[in-house]
Amino acid sequence: MGDAIPAARYADRLARARAGVVSAGASALLVAVGPELEWLTGYTAIGGERLNLLVITADGDPLYVSPRLEAPAAAAAPGLAHGSVPIVAWEETDDPYALVAALLPTAAGPCLISDGARAAFVLGLQTARPDVAWALASLVLAPLRRVKDEDEVALLRAAAGAADRAMERIVSGPLVGRTEADVARDVREALVDEGHDSAEFAIVASGPNSASPHHEPGARVIVPGEPLLLDIGGRLAGYHSDITRTIWIDDQSGRGPHPDFAAIYELTAAGQAAARAAVRPGITFEALDAVARDAISAGGFGDRFIHRLGHGIGLEVHEAPYVVAGNHDVVMVGDTFSCEPGIYLDGRFGVRIEDVVRCTAEGGESLNHSPRELRVVAGR
Repeated sequence: MGDAIPAARYADRLARARAGVVSAGASALLVAVGPELEWLTGYTAIGGERLNLLVITADGDPLYVSPRLEAPAAAAAPGLAHGSVPIVAWEETDDPYALVAALLPTAAGPCLISDGARAAFVLGLQTARPDVAWALASLVLAPLRRVKDEDEVALLRAAAGAADRAMERIVSGPLVGRTEADVARDVREALVDEGHDSAEFAIVASGPNSASPHHEPGARVIVPGEPLLLDIGGRLAGYHSDITRTIWIDDQSGRGPHPDFAAIYELTAAGQAAARAAVRPGITFEALDAVARDAISAGGFGDRFIHRLGHGIGLEVHEAPYVVAGNHDVVMVGDTFSCEPGIYLDGRFGVRIEDVVRCTAEGGESLNHSPRELRVVAGR
């Protein structure tokens, strides 16, 4: 989708990150390869064993520390291009930790470092600057990243639409007599064909495997007269999709889905619909989780809803905010997260229904539009 995030947006993000460093009383923010760096600069660095760091100090302009062999790629990133952020390159024989240590201020206040930075990098920096206290960069970056701007929402909406189309291809196609792993390959192909840059995951769980929320597709053959749970997603211009639907494979007997399965499906659907309807600015994430959980508990299956209601989504498929008991943060306009209650009956079957939902001033907006009612498909 071209330069999906305008370069000016990165300059604004860098400025807000520096303001966050000051507000937090920190001396510097060190951002390693990963989604935080991508959000701030648009650079999807290679990573690996060589140290790459965006250095934002409380009292100076940002710098990007890069291995020399990767410096041209860094300089081409939209948030670093045209000298907007100087590149400090180090040679193979240099000590990059000493280089970074010299860039850090001597003022009081901790250095904040990416939550996902390699342990080797953290230990190397700690050794180079033993006088510095260290804390997590999410203190500053998580609040900035969680509220999606209009460009991010456009990409999330496009990714959700591509996932909807991929889902429809799979549930309308041949399923019976094929292995879960074979269908998972079709899922990955469909995700890319329908508009994603890459397919990131494809949970295909048939029969009793549908009771395992993170089942890995395997050699089990899909047969008529059982459910099939599909949890799929990919990346489009860096932003993720994530959708789950559970269908029933028709056995042509005329009996339809097993009554116990139909019952937990309707209960899951009711809990999911209630939670989506409850999304609004000011409700807590804990209360939102409780809306779905209370509906499922009232039907007698509260102990079978074994995970949180949802997670934030953006440059990571799982990121803050998390929709879970104990999270007393309030939902804000621009928060975008999954809504995915489930009921799992070990050894029998399970149901999960998942959409990506965005909070607007008027309430919740589902970015997914694939049908949510119980679908009985031929699978042939």
